[in-house]
This record gives sequence, C-alpha cells and structure tokens, in this order.
Amino acid sequence: MKKKLKFYLTEAELSTILYSLVELKNELHREGKYTDFVDDVILKVFTAPVRRF
Repeated sequence: MKKKLKFYLTEAELSTILYSLVELKNELHREGKYTDFVDDVILKVFTAPVRRF
C-alpha cells in the first residue's frame, strides 16, 4: 500500500512547482525521453482538492 502525503501550498508555491514540472517535461521531451510520469504528476497537482484558509 502506498503512503499518501498532503501538502498545503500557497498559490506562489503551487505556481513554482507547476512551472518546474513543465520545464522538466520540456527538457525530457527535447532529449527524446518519456514524459509520462511528469504528465501524471502535473495532472495530480491540477486535480488536487483546494482548501482555503
């Protein structure tokens, strides 16, 4: 069984993470490597529930 983690991020932190993931995906694509795992992480970040404080 996989352990789940919860992260509480500000909008700036979330934006930085997404930007970094997209940059990683672009770099892997340029190198001709698979990007499936990065796509999965980006999708999970976008579909994660939002909790307002």
